[in-house]
Amino acid sequence: MRHIISCFVENHPGVLARVAGLFSARGFNIDSLNVGTTIDPTVSRMTIVSTGDDQVISQIIKQLEKLIDVIEVRDLTQDEHVERELLLIKIECNKENRREVIELADIFRAKIVDCGPESMVIEVVGAGGKVNGFFNLLQNYRILQITRTGRVALPRAAATSAPQSTAYGVTKDQHSESEDQV
Repeated sequence: MRHIISCFVENHPGVLARVAGLFSARGFNIDSLNVGTTIDPTVSRMTIVSTGDDQVISQIIKQLEKLIDVIEVRDLTQDEHVERELLLIKIECNKENRREVIELADIFRAKIVDCGPESMVIEVVGAGGKVNGFFNLLQNYRILQITRTGRVALPRAAATSAPQSTAYGVTKDQHSESEDQV
């Protein structure tokens, strides 16, 4: 089963390498990985998508929690959450099929972000199924280039009603304890 793991980490050099190294050293695969700073510039959120049964994912989480730079780890898979992925795709098109491509983009609420006489770049944002569905339909056209962000996810608003949480989901006391360990 595919799991989405949200991980808050100290925002400094080497943390990404340590997390990726943990996965590599134990033979776990990362399907996608996104990292970005939170409202607190000293903390980053990692969204890691990995495949495994509950026992494997539990082991991954326990190993992540042992890393000194890790503040909090949470498997969002079973929780109510919002997830999105971005796909940018450049396809060959001409005056004969351009209208058809634009109609497909409209159906998926995708945006044409660049257009030339022989190609166009389309952006689609959504849950993995939507992105994959759009990508599969475009297989009928000549795909010139593609890039995907991988998934990003947040717990739904109702799932994060902890009154003492900071912007990145950890209490200041927990963050302070983590800083004291350094």
